[in-house]
Amino acid sequence: MTDQAADLKERVLEYLRASGKAKNRDVARALNEDKAAVDKAISELAKEDRIEFLYLGTSYVQAKDR
Repeated sequence: MTDQAADLKERVLEYLRASGKAKNRDVARALNEDKAAVDKAISELAKEDRIEFLYLGTSYVQAKDR
């Protein structure tokens, strides 16, 4: 994993801890990052069991350690 990818994952986690839950596109917009890069970071964080998906009529993600 590159330093950029690791940095993005940490930024995603920080954003989710501060905001509660969010949609992937909202995370990308808030971090001023490409949505595909954020999607990949979120997928990796989910595999690491650091975030969880919420299905509340639509999909959201949130940090597990909020």
